[in-house]
Amino acid sequence: MVVLDLFVSRYVYFMTVVLLAIGLYGMLGKRNLLKKLISMNIFQTAIFLFFIEGATKRGGSVPVVDELIGIEAAKYINPLPHVLILTGIVVGLSLTGVALAFLLVLYRAYKTLDDRAIMANMKENLE
Repeated sequence: MVVLDLFVSRYVYFMTVVLLAIGLYGMLGKRNLLKKLISMNIFQTAIFLFFIEGATKRGGSVPVVDELIGIEAAKYINPLPHVLILTGIVVGLSLTGVALAFLLVLYRAYKTLDDRAIMANMKENLE
């Protein structure tokens, strides 16, 4: 029963580990570059989830000074991790867009997205 209570209280961390494992498996185990890109996005989402979960505070309020709450910093949620994750989401989205453009160029040039076939084709063209 203790294990179940621990799991229920920390389920977000368990889900983070599951998403990290799925993303890592996809990035290292798959040969298709589009699948690798999707796996990288899953891995990135797990990291965002981990940081946002660590930034929550039970009973905390938004960081707008209120007369009823007072000016004690311990009663407010720190907005910095949320802002950093928002920036990370924007950077991740732009990285995904550029990577998709590169994948489109690779597919038009080599007619495949398999990394081994692309590398073999590139070696043939060099010789």
